[in-house]
Amino acid sequence: MSAPSLPSQRALFDIPADVAYFNAAGWSPLPHPVAEAGRRGVERKVRPWTLDAGLASEINERARCAAARLIGADPADVALVSSVGYGCATAAKLVTVPVGTRVLVLEDDHTSPVLAWMARAKTEGFAIETVQRPTDGDWTAAVLAAIDRPGADPVAIASISSVHWSDGGVVSLAPVAAALKAHGAALLIDATHAVGVMDIDVGAIGPDFVAFPTYKWLLGPYGRAFLYVAKRHQNGIPLEQTAYGRRNVFAENEVYFADLDYRPDARRFDMGERDHLISMEMAATGMELVAGWGAPAVSERLKMLTKTIADGLSNIPGITIPDERHRAPHILCLGFADRKAPDLVARLAAEKVYVAPRLGRVRISPHVYNTEVDADRLVTALRRFA
Repeated sequence: MSAPSLPSQRALFDIPADVAYFNAAGWSPLPHPVAEAGRRGVERKVRPWTLDAGLASEINERARCAAARLIGADPADVALVSSVGYGCATAAKLVTVPVGTRVLVLEDDHTSPVLAWMARAKTEGFAIETVQRPTDGDWTAAVLAAIDRPGADPVAIASISSVHWSDGGVVSLAPVAAALKAHGAALLIDATHAVGVMDIDVGAIGPDFVAFPTYKWLLGPYGRAFLYVAKRHQNGIPLEQTAYGRRNVFAENEVYFADLDYRPDARRFDMGERDHLISMEMAATGMELVAGWGAPAVSERLKMLTKTIADGLSNIPGITIPDERHRAPHILCLGFADRKAPDLVARLAAEKVYVAPRLGRVRISPHVYNTEVDADRLVTALRRFA
């Protein structure tokens, strides 16, 4: 495959030459500009009397706009939240699931888009239907089959990750969204492992909700995330009751509770204590970096790396490599006939090659700081150990 248009960005990171870090899907390292934004934020908190009164709002809106840009959204449709779990809980509060309907989730999906519904199903009289992991790796076909299953109860909502965290399988969102719309059903997307690398355009897809954090693929801090809320849901009650969720509740006013009506857009769903002057600017800086490269260029580069690794391991007996048609370009999850993943992960780490064990698999997730040399080191070590 030809050289990608985006070269390695390793110079932006504090990664020693002898470290091959392939766990962006767990924690990404911080680029220098993001770390510097954090240092500026700490200095502000050290001397809070120097803060401009409008700084928090300025940074919040900068982050909101950066997040909106990544998914093709209007900033007014994006809420500042603390985690994907918070975002999913907010979404679940805004959706009424009728008695006798189904909520679709993926087998072994991450907790955030699953547990919010499981906690309600028994008392509210709806069913959780788990779409089983497909043997051929085609999550899209499996989800579509579940939506259109003959004789099944109506689907109220599909609450799913667009890329499965443990096997790297992709759900193609456009056909799934169209199928749900035909049934009058909603769509909540946990886009943790997609935004910034894969194309997510809420205008084209038409989801009800999209949640994503910054600490993985968006090269930002922990504890910062964003929730897209379609306009049709923006008249709901937020998870938290905050001053800035209301039209006119300001400490600077002579009358504090001047107007208790909610704000008319997704800003009403902003989390409490949103003015994180340290980490919010870090989040904005990381997202702006990623947006500057563009998802197509990032995806092209990471696909080159995962394909190099997959090709290098393709003829080793006992290793299962997912079909390229159904896996994300930036996540490669290897299965092992003898389930030796934990042992392999430790042996690789001893050589400063870092991957992650996930549900019996080895998950390999490069980012823009990885080089072709890193990929060759990983292949060489895996071939020797496996």
